[in-house]
Amino acid sequence: MNRVSPNSALSTQHLVSMKRSNRIVWIGAIALGVIILLTLIAAPNNSKISNGSTYNRAPNGYGAWYAFMQQQGTTIQRWQKPLSNLKTESPVTLLQVYSILREPVLDYQERKWVEKGNTLVILGANQQVTAADFSTMQKSPFGDVKIETRRRDAKAKPQQVSLGDRFGAVVWEEKYNKGKAIFSTTRYLAANAYQDNLSNFKYLANLVTNKNKSVFVDEYIHGYKDADIRQSEGQGDLLSYFAKTPVLPILVQVGVLLLVLIWAQNRRFGKPVALETPVVDNSQAYIQALAGVLQKAESSDFVVEMVGKEEQLQLQKALGLGQIPLERQTLVNRWVEKTGASAAELEAVLKLQSRKRRMSERELLSWLGKWQVVRRQL
Repeated sequence: MNRVSPNSALSTQHLVSMKRSNRIVWIGAIALGVIILLTLIAAPNNSKISNGSTYNRAPNGYGAWYAFMQQQGTTIQRWQKPLSNLKTESPVTLLQVYSILREPVLDYQERKWVEKGNTLVILGANQQVTAADFSTMQKSPFGDVKIETRRRDAKAKPQQVSLGDRFGAVVWEEKYNKGKAIFSTTRYLAANAYQDNLSNFKYLANLVTNKNKSVFVDEYIHGYKDADIRQSEGQGDLLSYFAKTPVLPILVQVGVLLLVLIWAQNRRFGKPVALETPVVDNSQAYIQALAGVLQKAESSDFVVEMVGKEEQLQLQKALGLGQIPLERQTLVNRWVEKTGASAAELEAVLKLQSRKRRMSERELLSWLGKWQVVRRQL
């Protein structure tokens, strides 16, 4: 008859106890991971708040226009306090570029401020969508201004309209006693994406510099605040900031998890293991991220314009025509002379490029394929 030694029995019980302890630890870790994941998902997303900010260098920011104004010698500065704090001896202009559309109606505080002779310029006024084309070129004293929105104010009187067409006003103004408010249905009137359209930059510059008033750009609505304002609103220290974000509860949960693991294992951490840092291709990552944004926004017209310009420039270089954009017929004639191919092939590609409308994904892929055929001809 086989007997089990006491040492063997104790060893077996110890193994069973360790497995049970490890199982509890892993179940707790999984549960805590789920809580952390839900906290991150449920946390408010404030990434869009910087849309329209002069600190933003993305296509939807206004950093390029702000630099343009400084180069022109305009008296302009960022305002990082509430509107009620903007008190000056002489009238000024305040530019507000909203991240989301707002109603074109002034509240009590805004109205009182404007009535003192100040000018409030609001980009991003909510209006009805009309039958107008999404992308249009509006006539102005500073050249054609590119507008990409179907929203129009159909009720604005002709004398109020600064920019518009037969569908209604894109930019209009309303007088309030000594001052006035200027509204725009597009938030991107002079965004970074329109750096190639200087008419947009000049037009907005004229709107805000009327009568040589000092110009302020509202950054408070984008979350940028001066130190005294943060202090008065209870955001003066790092702890207060963390307390209002999901970072603090996450750190507490991670700390508790580490304590549980150390207690369960009853031993110190092992030797640190050096991890290999993956090599990241920043250019490729940026291109992929930008492509994802443009695909979600269905901005095929923007893709066609940018890719078309670069393809045409590369074609000119290959034909020995330099880097200055040439007329279509000159490029076609040179291409036919160089390759002996039919002019219709290149004309078809350039014609699709010049059409101001959105393409479907299939049409866009077909257009890119035609450019590949043109390159192969060389």
